[in-house]
Amino acid sequence: MTTEIPTGKNAPSFLTQQNGDKIAYHYTEGRTPGVIFLHGLMSDMDGGKALAVEEFCKKRGNAFLRFDCQGHGLSDGAFKDGTIERWSNDTVDMLDQVAKGPQILIGSSMGGWNMILSALKRPERIAGLIGIAAAPDFTEDLMMEDLTADQHKLVQEQGYVEIPCDYGDEPYVISKVLLENGRENLVLRKPIPLDVPVRLLHGKKDDDVPWQTALRLEQMLTSDDVEITFIKNGDHRLSEEHDLDRLTRTLDALLKQIEN
Repeated sequence: MTTEIPTGKNAPSFLTQQNGDKIAYHYTEGRTPGVIFLHGLMSDMDGGKALAVEEFCKKRGNAFLRFDCQGHGLSDGAFKDGTIERWSNDTVDMLDQVAKGPQILIGSSMGGWNMILSALKRPERIAGLIGIAAAPDFTEDLMMEDLTADQHKLVQEQGYVEIPCDYGDEPYVISKVLLENGRENLVLRKPIPLDVPVRLLHGKKDDDVPWQTALRLEQMLTSDDVEITFIKNGDHRLSEEHDLDRLTRTLDALLKQIEN
């Protein structure tokens, strides 16, 4: 299915990568630290959280960047060919070629894993991190356990398996390369040498990523400045109006801390 590319003021910009693929993005100039939003698996840069943070940053005057990882949204590539390493490399390209100065990365679900991997690749550019239902190591800790024996067999025989998605009509396409690359990029098995302030938001009623994942992430980060906010009735998406208000309040407080 071909996604129609918006025109006019809603038209995205495109970054051409070394391999020729184009990554779609929207960038708002502003002061530093800038903010970069990293979307979740089979999501895109036009989600409610990304747009809420964009509006907040515009009002506050901070630079903001949102983009579609390879195989998502308006960017080139097929989702089934994607890996967490590839998506992290997309983020590094954005850091290197679009964003300017120190940045706060906000990672939603899969974007939380992307956030950690990318921060480890460019630690000198990272001023802080915010995870929203962050899902580091999800391929190994969640998908590998959830797939049935028949589904594992399909992955080995045809290279992928399709599983229903609760958030849209398109199924998740779980590929062998995604699972294998995930295993090569696990971050929760050893200390994570990042010494920036980190804020983690996680719903206690998250049916996709257990809230205990936030505790594991907090324990493995070497930073002494890590705070977790658990939301008793919060689901995985944390996209309701009060969730978005909490997110922007958290970002505002972190920006003030860094700016001071």
